Amino acid sequence: MSRRVEDQGTGIQVSRRGFIKGCTMAAAALGLAETMVPKLVEAATSPKRPPVVWLHFQECTGCTESLLRASHPDIGKLILDIISLDYHETVMAPSGFQAEKSLDDAVSGNVGKFICVVEGAIPTKDGGIYCKIADRTAMDILDDVGSKAAAVIAIGTCASFGGIQAAEPNPTGAVGVTKLLSGTPVINIPGCPPNPISFLGTVLHYLTFKRLPRTDQLGRPLFAYGRKNHDQCERRAHFDEGRFVEQFGDEGHRQGYCLYKMGCKGPQTFANCPAVRFNDADVWPVSCGHGCVGCTEPDFWDTMSPFYERLPGMTIPAGGRGIVDAATSKGKVILGAAAGAVGIHAAVGVGKKIFGNNEDE
Repeated sequence: MSRRVEDQGTGIQVSRRGFIKGCTMAAAALGLAETMVPKLVEAATSPKRPPVVWLHFQECTGCTESLLRASHPDIGKLILDIISLDYHETVMAPSGFQAEKSLDDAVSGNVGKFICVVEGAIPTKDGGIYCKIADRTAMDILDDVGSKAAAVIAIGTCASFGGIQAAEPNPTGAVGVTKLLSGTPVINIPGCPPNPISFLGTVLHYLTFKRLPRTDQLGRPLFAYGRKNHDQCERRAHFDEGRFVEQFGDEGHRQGYCLYKMGCKGPQTFANCPAVRFNDADVWPVSCGHGCVGCTEPDFWDTMSPFYERLPGMTIPAGGRGIVDAATSKGKVILGAAAGAVGIHAAVGVGKKIFGNNEDE
């Protein structure tokens, strides 16, 4: 591979170092050994780039914006180099009839071979009239395009579970892709927005192993959504020790204490945000002093709100004595007992020596 990886169709270039770094980050996220990185690189640099049709429905385009703005490595360019993005309303030049022709050409020429990425929820009420493109409802477009795809990636919580559009009273009857599409493999990459590495890892897994990664019961890839944020959080030790932020801006907040009492939903949210993080600054909401809102979970807008009230049913360590304090206390007892045992053993040894010497005399 040359020093720069270039997309011959767009002229976009990614440095070799950036390309390898992106693949390495994806391998780490996937939980693959370092020896698998060359296989990911080989799959990613294959001249047979899979065609991708990217559909937009009820959404804010935040997932696309997050993907395109990621850098070090530049995930946006990296993705565009790995796949052949044949249709994407946000970044494509054509519009109107020309755009519809691009969609038709991309689908009809690659039936059963292309990846369909869906961004946004699909309204179902009143025949789906609340989201129409070129006089076709989102329901009709998804049924037509999705049924002809090799696989579908629902990116973002809107496409995965309906998102904010599906919040009560859900006036448009918004739903996620899996509620409507059957017969085609679908994987959900929820988040508002999801981390670009989660999307990149899914794409590279598909290209390398010719199948989608293993998922949980909600269709989310286990490599990215197999653990709770709470279990990976850098503030977990403060939770265990009973050190909490009581009010935004207080001393505990300045000290980086746990945000659970301020409504953090990390204990009930499955994601990789603390481990992978976002942006060049390597941050996620909790590291910035704001609690997790549980955006990777179904119906989070209803089930996780009010966002600034703590979750019920959690046992909070009281009196500042958490598991570390308890371990310290028990450790002192154990050390005391061990010291006593050492003392007794020494005394017995000395006694044996004295009595032994007397016997010899």
